[in-house]
Amino acid sequence: MTTTDAATDPATAPARRSSVVNNVVYQDGRRLAAPASLHETFDLLSKNPTALAWIGLYRPDTDELGELQREFGLHELAIEDAALGHQRPKLERYGDTLFMVLRAAKYDDADEEVDFGELHIFAGTNFLITVRHSEGPDLSVVRRRMEKSPDALREGAEAVLYGILDAVVDGYGPVVAGLANDIDEIEVQVFDGDPKVSKRIYLLNREVIDFERAVTPLTQIIKTLAAGYADGYVGEVLEQYLRDVDDHVTQIKERVEEFRALLRDILQVNATLVAQRQAEEAQSLNEQNTRQAIMSRRIAAWAAILFAPSIVTGIYGMNFRNMPELGWTYGYPIALGVMVLLVIILYLVFKRRGWL
Repeated sequence: MTTTDAATDPATAPARRSSVVNNVVYQDGRRLAAPASLHETFDLLSKNPTALAWIGLYRPDTDELGELQREFGLHELAIEDAALGHQRPKLERYGDTLFMVLRAAKYDDADEEVDFGELHIFAGTNFLITVRHSEGPDLSVVRRRMEKSPDALREGAEAVLYGILDAVVDGYGPVVAGLANDIDEIEVQVFDGDPKVSKRIYLLNREVIDFERAVTPLTQIIKTLAAGYADGYVGEVLEQYLRDVDDHVTQIKERVEEFRALLRDILQVNATLVAQRQAEEAQSLNEQNTRQAIMSRRIAAWAAILFAPSIVTGIYGMNFRNMPELGWTYGYPIALGVMVLLVIILYLVFKRRGWL
């Protein structure tokens, strides 16, 4: 056998990593089998036309998606969206197949970030395929809950869609609580005058906007499902459940809108407080400068007053022989009088100008 033959021989080629994390076929609302491969699933569905296959994939490659596309007739545009990811929440119909994109959310309180997990769902008459590109959401919880309610599973893929949608919306509750807690902390931080709070407000507001983008489209998605987007009919029980999910989504949307309004108001209050503190600091600095200027003027005035007599005393201290004032009888008192007069004049001048 040549090297080329060895590389292409299925017996010697390395096994391809399977992205199938769960693969179960249900019949009449109960677990029929858990096939070990997709081919076994396809065979079971061909032998049991009324069965439902629920296939869970984690980061599948194009070959596995292509295999599912050929078997269930999935649209190439939906396959492309599921392969690439980074899609907005939406619900689209391609023939008899529904394609839904959801964004599960988890709040990281330490980093104050909303971690999103994108989920792609294909739903047909006898199959439901979930494609995840991240750890969340944990659909095993949904699967166990659905398996405990055979009546719900009998409703088919639409009931599973509801179960997944309900789980994603329930996961938004802790996110709302985490955001609310951080906003409360920010309000305290603002009035404490923390200079880092502006950046925190901006970053948290960005997380709220991203969360809002994940929640807002759900209203239309639920409305479309409730109208019977898949086959034109929705059972009464499922319709009630969808209304319940819609109520939760509405409450979350209202809280998110409150968060955005609160953060906007907090940012304005913080800007006002910062401006007020800056004005107070500027005023304090001006007052300090004014006091320093007053002290400088007083020192200069007293220096000038004390300097005037020193001029007279300095002249008499030169000790020259030809100084007629030295022989005058009234020379000494006149010199003292001149010095006192200079001091009085300078004092009055500086006093009038407000230097003293």
